[in-house]
Amino acid sequence: MQLIEVLNPRQAEEFIRVNIELNQFNPHYIRPLDKDINDVFDPKKNKTFRHGECIRWIAKNDDGKSVGRIAAFVNKKYKNKGDDIPVGGVGFFDCINDPQVADMLFDVAKHWLLQNGMEAMDGPINFGERDRWWGLLVEGFDPPLYCLNFNPPYYKDLLETYGFRPFFNQICFSLKVKDQVQQKFYDRHAMVANDPDFSACHIKKNQLEKFAKDFTTVYNKAWAGHGGLKEMNNAVVMKMFRQMKPIMDEKIIWYAYYKDEPIAVWTNIPDLNQWFKHLNGRFDWFGKLKFLWIKATTRCTKFVGVVFGIVPEWQGKGVDSYIIMEAAKVIQGQHLYDDYEMQWIGEFNPKMVNIAENLGTYRSRKLTTYRYLFDRTKEFRPHPIL
Repeated sequence: MQLIEVLNPRQAEEFIRVNIELNQFNPHYIRPLDKDINDVFDPKKNKTFRHGECIRWIAKNDDGKSVGRIAAFVNKKYKNKGDDIPVGGVGFFDCINDPQVADMLFDVAKHWLLQNGMEAMDGPINFGERDRWWGLLVEGFDPPLYCLNFNPPYYKDLLETYGFRPFFNQICFSLKVKDQVQQKFYDRHAMVANDPDFSACHIKKNQLEKFAKDFTTVYNKAWAGHGGLKEMNNAVVMKMFRQMKPIMDEKIIWYAYYKDEPIAVWTNIPDLNQWFKHLNGRFDWFGKLKFLWIKATTRCTKFVGVVFGIVPEWQGKGVDSYIIMEAAKVIQGQHLYDDYEMQWIGEFNPKMVNIAENLGTYRSRKLTTYRYLFDRTKEFRPHPIL
């Protein structure tokens, strides 16, 4: 058995192949786009390199066959509520069902993180934002959403046998779009809608600057500082919106206003993997042309919740029901999609979990962010409740 550090493009391609080879016979597996993986490890594409560093390894057996992989990260800005020690990360973990191979991968990551001053490691996580490649799939092994981790069930045993413990759970909620929500949503919507100072609308692609500014206002008030999320500036949001524009469906991105001031956003996107699964990981010029053709000729049946936020002064006052029901008039009324799934919500955020459950959803997936303390005598504390 040997470990090989990824140092060149050929090895980077091999790093990607490990994931494909270990999952290729699973009918629910959807190959991630190669560029989405490579961009994580490209200092020119990933701004996390400004305050962090990472390393990758591939495990090979005595016959030279790849049997696992792992990446380790140090991110000086990575911090969860309640953390009193420096915590590193591991991610992009794949392994055959062999604890000896898994232990070797976790050991090399642990030793590298120790050398870099870390006292614990969380995983599997991303070297970057939490909206992708975050958490181990432990329930709901259905075709993954775009940039959502997908792995065999036995990975849970490999992590827990090594000594990782659940730090927090991440829940995805789903529903059928045609289903009716609880009556209280209609009642609370009516209460807010009767006040003419409230208004709601969906995004318009020809006014992206205005909507980017409004998104920034709501996001920073509602989310910055919670669950390790940091403030976003308008330039970053505008760049994100421009990148989203080719796949953006105006009728599923909604804003609520009070006296023309933004107070809530509900951002959704089509389930991109329904299209990307046909690209075999490639998003070069031919892949982009193929994507545009598939998108134009194939109906996407699911849309995915990405961000839901209400500014603090309007939380608990019916605005959640208002924006959801205003959007439902269009989404349900025009039969745009069949299914809806929310990107994960941390169980440490019971308010958001409650909103999701009250919509009449069911729990479609569970992922877990694990933590391993290097000092095995230190008390383990899960993520605190917000």
